[in-house]
Amino acid sequence: MGLANQGESCLAWDAADGSPLGPVIVWQDERTADVTAAMEREGCGPEVMQRAGLPLDPYFSASKLGWIVRNIPRAGELASAGRLRLGTTDAFFRQHLTGRFETDIATASRTSLMNIETGEWDEELCRLFGVPVDALPPIGPTSGALGDLPGGARLAASIVDQQAALYGHGCRKAGDAKITFGTGAFAQCVTDGLRRPGKPGPLPTVAWQQVGAPVTYALDGGVYAAAAAINWAQGIGLFAGYGEIDAFDAPPAIDRGLVFMPALAGLGCPHWDRRVKGSWLGLELSTGPLDMMQAILEGIAMRSAEVIASMEAEQPIAGAISIDGGLSKNRYFTRFLAEACERQLKISDEPELTAAGLIEMAAEAVGKHVPQADAGRIIDVAATGKEASRRTRFAAARQALRLYAGSGEAPDA
Repeated sequence: MGLANQGESCLAWDAADGSPLGPVIVWQDERTADVTAAMEREGCGPEVMQRAGLPLDPYFSASKLGWIVRNIPRAGELASAGRLRLGTTDAFFRQHLTGRFETDIATASRTSLMNIETGEWDEELCRLFGVPVDALPPIGPTSGALGDLPGGARLAASIVDQQAALYGHGCRKAGDAKITFGTGAFAQCVTDGLRRPGKPGPLPTVAWQQVGAPVTYALDGGVYAAAAAINWAQGIGLFAGYGEIDAFDAPPAIDRGLVFMPALAGLGCPHWDRRVKGSWLGLELSTGPLDMMQAILEGIAMRSAEVIASMEAEQPIAGAISIDGGLSKNRYFTRFLAEACERQLKISDEPELTAAGLIEMAAEAVGKHVPQADAGRIIDVAATGKEASRRTRFAAARQALRLYAGSGEAPDA
């Protein structure tokens, strides 16, 4: 059996009976934005970056777990009794499935509590975020003998969903990259060792560590709203069926001066600014719902291209970028994405690459081989001559929104 988890989503529970103290706080939850902003003002950002390799952002688990300790009275009671358990969702399920309170090094690297150099919980980070280190699970590899389940099954792999997808895409060597388009758009690139950007941008993360093997590292970057933006637009009536937004008669919206910034949950990588919100710029009386949808698709593609460019600056990307997820089926989106990234794209024929990667990893841990799901089609890059002007216009829109949101930063170069 393999288990993939939702990365930064986390909760607390009672060690005695396994009962949760409240609902899971999911990765998109922004309730701790004021906490991370206060820590930034207090000068904690560089220390967190140096130790965890991650910026201060409510996206990560650390501030969520600290919120639980401060705001759920039962958490304090259990901590005093030595019965508090804090962790990402994988640790909760693993305790219930195998009786072992453990997590894996890839998931732990997404918490802001693990030292990215040592692969262990960092006591200073735990102190900064107010998380008792003794309530956290031991950190182990992503595959191997991870515990037995009732009925004779063995847990052989446990990993973050995006890292499972990276494995499922067949990314094994430095420079191999993928983007998964789900609720958000998440890009990852395998690196030749630990790559640590000098300032917040793409995030160093553990890709996986198979039992007895060294750690494989990656760079990670997310656009918080991808399918979430499309579903939101459908909910407010901009389109009815997905066939309506697979092709457009009009030229690209951005070339006509219409830009959408898909920051419906803030700006993620490489900007890390939660204050920026989703916006259209360049609306006219002639703008209709399909024009607005065209701009949404282009905005998601442009943000994804920004993430890829930030990774390319740290680790050269090799070959086509492999993509999967719901938006990979949209013909207009994938063509525009190839233009925005100025790279070939490979669209997998397998719609469930997270599950495929998990199957491969679990099978290999018990000495079995599962063929990679590598069938797909290539979208070649067709230069339009407008790539630079699109980047300039999109950057100008982003900077205008950052200034409007009160970031106070000077315009980008």
